[in-house]
Amino acid sequence: MKSTQLTRPTPPATAAAATKLVLILLVFFFSSTYLIYTLRLLSNPTTCHHIVSTTAVANLTSTTTTPTLGGGSSIRSPKVSQTILFVPDHPGANKIVTARDLTEISHVVFGIAASSKIWDRRKDYIKTWFRPHTMMRGFVWLDKRVVMSAEDHATLPRIMVSGDTSRFEYRNKQGHRSAIRIARILAEMVRMGLEGVRWFVMGDDDTVFVTENLVRVLRKYDYDKWWYVGSSSESHLQNMYFSGGMAYGGGGFAVSYGLAKEMERMQDRCIARYPGLYGSDERVQACMAELGVPLTRESGFHQYDVYGNLFGLLAAHPVTPFVSLHHLDVVEPIFPNMSRVQALEQLKIPMKIDPAGLMQQSICYDRSRNWTISVSWGFAVQLIRGVLSPREMEMPTRTFLNWYRRADYTAYAFNTRPVARTPCLKPFVFYLSSARMHSRINRTVTEYSRHRVPHPPCRWKLADPSSIQTIIVHKAPDPHLWDRAPRRNCCRMLKSTKNDRMMIDVGVCREGEVTEL
Repeated sequence: MKSTQLTRPTPPATAAAATKLVLILLVFFFSSTYLIYTLRLLSNPTTCHHIVSTTAVANLTSTTTTPTLGGGSSIRSPKVSQTILFVPDHPGANKIVTARDLTEISHVVFGIAASSKIWDRRKDYIKTWFRPHTMMRGFVWLDKRVVMSAEDHATLPRIMVSGDTSRFEYRNKQGHRSAIRIARILAEMVRMGLEGVRWFVMGDDDTVFVTENLVRVLRKYDYDKWWYVGSSSESHLQNMYFSGGMAYGGGGFAVSYGLAKEMERMQDRCIARYPGLYGSDERVQACMAELGVPLTRESGFHQYDVYGNLFGLLAAHPVTPFVSLHHLDVVEPIFPNMSRVQALEQLKIPMKIDPAGLMQQSICYDRSRNWTISVSWGFAVQLIRGVLSPREMEMPTRTFLNWYRRADYTAYAFNTRPVARTPCLKPFVFYLSSARMHSRINRTVTEYSRHRVPHPPCRWKLADPSSIQTIIVHKAPDPHLWDRAPRRNCCRMLKSTKNDRMMIDVGVCREGEVTEL
């Protein structure tokens, strides 16, 4: 008879030791995997493509908000010990920054080109936007010293006299050799050794900057890298005569600190090689070409190489931050019945309460009366009989002439449409008369008054817009407008208790909302 062999049970102490060994091996395996993965990320930081807004989470304390793709609803994640921001999805902005690292106006230095001959007329333009008693920094570069009043010292940037340029040859018979002096402003500012500079921004004495929007644009780029940011002319001929790859200095352009340092080392040698060029911005672009740096276009920098009335351009501004305005001496005041400086002061009111939304167009329809409505926030509202498509309304009307004072619709680098010749399609224009922030409901309230000009009789059997005298627009401030994918805001009709008043709401388009009748 065979005896049955029994397996002896494992002592409890031996089982516990085996379990402990398995846990140690598992911890070691996962730790090693995590370490290897982390080292791979650090060695190749550009592989991270999960993009989060630069500013949308800058001021949060208890939660971090991550916008979804396409600007939809956000997801709230638990509180973190440090706010981490990913710069927007742009080729030159592929590094992670913290809230402290965001570019602010204190990191920008303005270089303003000016002439002593027209200084008394142009200096008031600078006063409308430059704020010397804040963190804003800048210098006005003149050909010689000028007399300054106590008010000038208190309201203008520091005045500098450009260095001697007599050693440089200038051969262009149509231009002026001051172009050499102005081109060297960038290098002269670099040599000043200023601290905390990330960007140098060039402009003219008749350039007006919306500085909050300028900073929003510059935050997209890594200031340590080589960036040359600006825009070309509105005129085909200007771009052909000079350069289509050149940033026009009157509209303003920005040079990152990393590029400016390299530019300073070679600019004088470069300028000496181009005595036949016309202007300063041509010389800057020539040196950029030698460095191999192309222009990065931002269409919110406006050269405005046009004459006449800017209404058509401003009322149909592209979906991009409104950064600058130029050639104020050769165009009409942007608001009627005002001087140029008074008109700029008027524009400063909406600029302060919602700079991101300034000049942004919204299009909607009054269904009951078959009217087309176009709101250029902070500037003007148009009422037009009939239904014009958004495709038509987003094209600027030709209220202006080209740089050669001709009404030539082929002269521009963008689509335009003619001023309406049909009497019934002539727009009723309402210009900004007041703007304020309604703190109780956290909304801006802008009021637009009808511009009283004769209107030809209309035989269409449609309601007459001449009964409307005032338009009031409600809009929530939207500082994160440009952190989302670009899209026009939507506008909607609101009920009004007065027959001569129209009420409109402007804001982010709702889900499924389309501009259609």
